[in-house]
Amino acid sequence: MTTPPSPPPSADTVAERVQHALGDAMHIVRELGGGGMSRVFVAHERALARNVVVKVLREDIAEGLSRERFRREVLTSANLQHPNIVGVLAAGDADGLPYFVMPFVDGESLRARLATGTALSFAHTVSILRDVARALDFAHERGIVHRDIKPDNVLLAGGAAVVADFGVAKAVATARSRREHPHGTLTRDGISLGTPAYMAPEQVASDPSMDHRVDLYALGVLAYEMLVGHPPFAERGVTETMQAQLVETPVSIARLRPTTPPALCALVMRCLEKDPAHRPQSATE
Repeated sequence: MTTPPSPPPSADTVAERVQHALGDAMHIVRELGGGGMSRVFVAHERALARNVVVKVLREDIAEGLSRERFRREVLTSANLQHPNIVGVLAAGDADGLPYFVMPFVDGESLRARLATGTALSFAHTVSILRDVARALDFAHERGIVHRDIKPDNVLLAGGAAVVADFGVAKAVATARSRREHPHGTLTRDGISLGTPAYMAPEQVASDPSMDHRVDLYALGVLAYEMLVGHPPFAERGVTETMQAQLVETPVSIARLRPTTPPALCALVMRCLEKDPAHRPQSATE
């Protein structure tokens, strides 16, 4: 007789495990939410009297990971000291659940800003894109690819945009069993490491030669969504979206929002090229 799988831990159970790992240095204040790969908590760091964010990998994502390899990979991103990057302060393990600690950004995510379904102004879009591109350029020059650029990971505060979770998707991929997942892009249940609506074709295809240009494709999707109010392949299931990323050309921004400046429209559509060689080759470009 097959034993039914254990239910996932409740938020309270996860919080307790994390609080135990943090000890007296930090006190969990509340749960902030969660994304595809993690639960997110706000904690108060007593020594410095400040709030921080603690992101904890979901148990199904954490299963089969090398905890030490994950920690080493995440801490590589701790060296990314840049005004447009939310750095990593610490990383650890909460009774089998890897976690990392980041500064608390007192603002809102680009996802929240886009939640109304209203497109952003051209000036606001360009300002955000410029900040994200600066962050990408700094990271790419140091060999770090984000691999999960999306509105949830772009935070808006003080008139600037900052990018969070650098290197986390890569850390999960690297810490997975190479024998079971040679390209490190799928979980045990076949869930992609990345967000399908923002994944470049080579990322969808688990191409082992994929590089920093996957972030430039995602930047194009981000720009497209800011300009027209939705990503290129909105309102499709996961499988259909991933298939579209591989073979379907998005409807031109010029058609959906004719007042878009031609140079901006051309740049965004170039970022969305299927072939990485036809995209801008760097964030600086």
